[in-house]
Amino acid sequence: MLKPIKKTLIIILSLIILLIVIFRAFDLYTVILKKFYPDKYAEYVYKYSEEYNVESDWVFALIKTESNFKPDIVSNSGAIGLMQVMEQTAKEESEGMEIESIDLKDPETNIMLGTKYFSKLVRYYNNSYYLAMAAYNAGIGRVEKWIEDGIIRIDGSDIENIPYKETNNYVRKMLKNYKMYKELY
Repeated sequence: MLKPIKKTLIIILSLIILLIVIFRAFDLYTVILKKFYPDKYAEYVYKYSEEYNVESDWVFALIKTESNFKPDIVSNSGAIGLMQVMEQTAKEESEGMEIESIDLKDPETNIMLGTKYFSKLVRYYNNSYYLAMAAYNAGIGRVEKWIEDGIIRIDGSDIENIPYKETNNYVRKMLKNYKMYKELY
């Protein structure tokens, strides 16, 4: 029979080994998650998040949701690049800026203009990221109509009531992606 001191020592060593395995597994889990939730273009995301006063995790979540980090992607509606910026939006957001030509497939240009536009939406909706997300996807006019009709509240606290399935799913996906970026980085 093992003496009580040996039993205690074996239990303590077993627990230490188990904790090491768990922490290594968690690190591996984090490494794997970061493959699915990359921080590509981080220098531009951080630069323009700071410049336009938007939390960088929201910008990463937007890029993940909109394009999955594919800079050359063009949607059926004509939205271009990482943040799926429409050409008209890019023209409006670039007014007064010294940009010779707008190449929305260029990551820096796309992130700069997309972040500037998202920041404008966040301010427009009194820092309601929920409403800003909905407007980024469906447009300000639709979101205003939903608020006016009492479908969603002015603070966005009942964002799950969005009547457009695409926008409802978009907001849910954005929130999931935001939470992952918040957790990982």
